[in-house]
Amino acid sequence: MLPITLADWLAYIERQHPRSIDMGLERVREVAGRMRLGRPGRHVITVGGTNGKGSTVAFIEAIARAAGWKVGAYTSPHLLAYNERVRIDGRDADDAALVAAFAAVEAARTGAGEGGEVALTYFEYGTLAALWLFERSDLDLAVLEVGLGGRLDAVNVVDADVAVITTVDLDHQDWLGDDRERIGFEKAGIARAWKPLVLGEDDPPSSVLGHAYAIGASTWRVGNDFFFERIDDARWRWREVGCELELPLPALAAPVQLRNAAAAIAALRALDATIPDTAWAEGVAAARLPGRLQQFPRDGLDVVVDVGHNPQAARELAAWLDAAPSAGRCLAIYAALGDKDVTGVVGALDGRVDAWFLAGLESAGPRGTSVDVLAGRLAGTAAGRGDRHPDVDSALSAALARARPGDRILVFGSFHTAAAALQSLASRDS
Repeated sequence: MLPITLADWLAYIERQHPRSIDMGLERVREVAGRMRLGRPGRHVITVGGTNGKGSTVAFIEAIARAAGWKVGAYTSPHLLAYNERVRIDGRDADDAALVAAFAAVEAARTGAGEGGEVALTYFEYGTLAALWLFERSDLDLAVLEVGLGGRLDAVNVVDADVAVITTVDLDHQDWLGDDRERIGFEKAGIARAWKPLVLGEDDPPSSVLGHAYAIGASTWRVGNDFFFERIDDARWRWREVGCELELPLPALAAPVQLRNAAAAIAALRALDATIPDTAWAEGVAAARLPGRLQQFPRDGLDVVVDVGHNPQAARELAAWLDAAPSAGRCLAIYAALGDKDVTGVVGALDGRVDAWFLAGLESAGPRGTSVDVLAGRLAGTAAGRGDRHPDVDSALSAALARARPGDRILVFGSFHTAAAALQSLASRDS
């Protein structure tokens, strides 16, 4: 008997493949073919990269919607509810729509007489479900965020009109390789022959540029084909040959968000579609994304929640702390998954944190870790000598008790960390 509720379906699809990650497109292509999936939208933009993918998707989506387009966005992971992963026309997909989509995937996956049953991972189920919903929504634009890597990621079953690679840095080395060149090659796999490839880094790996050249993809490189610069405390400028846009600063915090917004604008410009002048500014100002330096003023404190989980993200977090210092101390709550470079993350924040509160993430499943294991991996660092707490909620309680007016409490380390912080803050306000 098939599952009934969305929660039932999510539990079911978690059990259908022996490995949570199994790179390759053969399975998802087979089931997509059985589902007779067509294009998810009249235009398709695929966004990959180590960091900044979600923010770049948010900017693309907001600008296109400001232009009057009907947009679908597929992102991962989610923070509080699975529905966040599939947005259509600015709204998260409801439970009934996702249940119908999973049922369609399951019917194709197990279809008799079509070559036998196909085992799909959790992410592959979700990708096919999103594509099924998008195809039925008459979208002007589908924006697809890569889950892991690019070349062998499930979203790469779709041929994008424009591909974006935000950054390339070390993360998921067990799957993608242990240096930027190998990782860059995997991420460059989302590019298509003779189609635009937008690069958000000033100095992308040569493997990315080499792959683009080999397949004839036209690269749009920041600092070479398009440029961005801050004008003052309220405005910034995006420009390319023959086009200059003066725009408001994004509501999304952190200096890096100008770069993400610039890549998003380049991606939409590369579509060669008509977008009204007013939509650029409106979309940049309207883009929002929870868990990205999300601030919660509280009793004279500044509580900040961020999903940053690798050294590159921590370096950007450090840049934001430098650019927006607090009046008082910085108290950091850190909880990470077991496969992350925790010493690299903590090292990037060296000298910027006055007190550390480590927390366990054992509720995160097989990749979760206890606070004692985390502290052991951080032995010899300032964070390793910090307070230990079994979970994020108890760490937040301790930090709030110790904080004084003017202090900043920073909660970061993973999507699981951010989600736990958001839930804890919401429960305190209820």
